[in-house]
Amino acid sequence: MMGPAHSLSGAAAWLGVGAATAAAGHPMPWPVLVVGALICAGAALAPDLDHKSATISRAFGPLSRWLCEVVDKLSYAVYKATRKPADPRRSGGHRTLTHTWLWAVAIGAGTSGIAVAGGRWAVLAILFVHLVLAVEGLLWRAARVSSDVLVWLLGATSAWILAGVLDQPGNGASWLFEAPGQEYIWLGLPIVLGALVHDIGDALTVSGCPILWPIPVGRKRWYPIGPPKALRFKAGSWVEVKVLMPVFMVLGGVGGAVALNVV
Repeated sequence: MMGPAHSLSGAAAWLGVGAATAAAGHPMPWPVLVVGALICAGAALAPDLDHKSATISRAFGPLSRWLCEVVDKLSYAVYKATRKPADPRRSGGHRTLTHTWLWAVAIGAGTSGIAVAGGRWAVLAILFVHLVLAVEGLLWRAARVSSDVLVWLLGATSAWILAGVLDQPGNGASWLFEAPGQEYIWLGLPIVLGALVHDIGDALTVSGCPILWPIPVGRKRWYPIGPPKALRFKAGSWVEVKVLMPVFMVLGGVGGAVALNVV
């Protein structure tokens, strides 16, 4: 999938989680619903950190381009070290390490740890990174014609405002984890979800996605999970743009309405 579809699917997924928790009698505070949806939208772009042409590689200028090169080389090294004889030879690391459930869980857990250990400035940094990515994904047409500095300023301003809202009593800093010192542990959850939704989206495309690594499937450790080939589509095709993206928007709208008890 392309960046806009990934971001839409991430936002819709978190709004769906909000609807599910509301239906179960434990509604999210509205700031958690909104911030979580934006973080999930941004996190749904992050697995493509192994691709130099991806949206995330351009999002933070030279820093993100350099990081993409590092992650690509790391992913390729892990692939070569762990591949089984039936796994094909590759020349790069795209759609390998960063497109697995293990990576998603590790990144989410690491983010939660950073949020707890680093306090407010760590939370602001996490929000800033993912809000910039959310702008790049959800508002991609506007972001493409704007300067990077304007997008960064929007991300930084939004992060500051939303962190201030979350810090207010009852607004969600301690959502789900209420013990003292556990504020913002939940920030890792939309990041895990966003990465997994990205992987599922890529699994629907022609190449599939090795979500289950390092669990072997048959004679392959990097088995490209996906539906039957007749049901797959090319990234950026009409199926993605004309069918899936409108479906994500509708599902997200319904999920948000249910989560906020509007319907």
